[in-house]
Amino acid sequence: MIDLPVSVVIVSRGRPHSLARTLTGISQLQYWNFEVVVVADPDGIKSAQKLPFADTLKLVAFDEPNISAARNRGLLHAAGEIVAYIDDDAVPEPMWLRHLVAPGARSDVAAMGGYVRGRNGISFQWKAASLDAFGMHHSLSVDPKQATVMKPPKGRAIKTEGTNMAFRRDVLIDLGGFDPAFHYFLDETDMNMRLSKAGHATAIVPMAEVHHGYAENRMRTAARVPTDLFDIGASWAVFQRKHVAQVDRAGHWRTLRAEQRQRLLRFMQAGQLEPRDVRSLLKRLDQGYVEGQARKAAATNLPRHAAAPFQRFPSMPRRSKMIVSRPIRAQKDRKRALECVASGHIVTFLILSPTTMFHHLSFENDGMWVQKGGLFGKVDRTDRLFTISSRRKKAQLEKARVASQRDFKFEIGKKLT
Repeated sequence: MIDLPVSVVIVSRGRPHSLARTLTGISQLQYWNFEVVVVADPDGIKSAQKLPFADTLKLVAFDEPNISAARNRGLLHAAGEIVAYIDDDAVPEPMWLRHLVAPGARSDVAAMGGYVRGRNGISFQWKAASLDAFGMHHSLSVDPKQATVMKPPKGRAIKTEGTNMAFRRDVLIDLGGFDPAFHYFLDETDMNMRLSKAGHATAIVPMAEVHHGYAENRMRTAARVPTDLFDIGASWAVFQRKHVAQVDRAGHWRTLRAEQRQRLLRFMQAGQLEPRDVRSLLKRLDQGYVEGQARKAAATNLPRHAAAPFQRFPSMPRRSKMIVSRPIRAQKDRKRALECVASGHIVTFLILSPTTMFHHLSFENDGMWVQKGGLFGKVDRTDRLFTISSRRKKAQLEKARVASQRDFKFEIGKKLT
């Protein structure tokens, strides 16, 4: 198979440290034919410029609170045949691109979307879903080990999640890019609906995984508590104008507003919002909805050719290595793990305590995957609460679990490092 040229676009605003972590993860991608386009505010640009591979990045200054306009700016500078998007609070697995863009070998596939793991690094935050005529998600059952290409029935679409999606560049250009009327929220949903209406196929690629942290932004806290719903309301109003029949809009909005109210009440019951906060946030939601009904669509006449030639990222083949430790030896073993990262390995540092603690996995700023948990504890949340295991067996199971995402090549019984 020919490795299609890919432009990886990261949009960032107000998260310079998180952006650096995302870029460090991207630097370990095991795919040779890609470039990296960073669309960021001044602090984000400065953060990217401090990285050792800064001169290989396309850095594009942009400091407006509009995710669609920022994604279009990245598209303008993207020279790859495929354009992949990932958020600045997410990290891709090393084999992400290889899995994600593989369906692009089929000429009828215009979009590709992968799976998203949540904060604990184990559970899935997003899998596969379709969209109905009202933009609502409905879970899909697909083969977890291979890509599934779908053309939805009329009035429906296949959902790609904004932090893990890719498109043919020429298709995005033909569709006018992302609609800047969606300042925040529903931008990719609108794109999915337009792709479907144009008759394009979408591939759902479960093996293409990213880890998403839901970092704090101007709309929510780090704990995902809403701080403003204005743009949520505005985006729904824009979506209705584009995709929902006039006769259905009032009822649709009542349903959406009720869902938002219930979500806020759950936060209040958890002690994360006050009653006055709920009233204020709902007022902002309503104000946004009114504004969105009058929001003018901006022109998105994007040029056919990129603003600059393809700038291939100097990715290097890396071997995956797992270093197994225990809490009492973690500090010493961490030093060895970091030396392996510095020598060019993809390192998974597995720290097993003699407990039943649930496992947690994260990619750290120093470029290492760190997994902590009990020797007898759950990894996947569907596992049994307690499982008898040896350290050797636990490590082998974890290698097997992430082998396709982290490119482990091992055999059962092989000596662990």
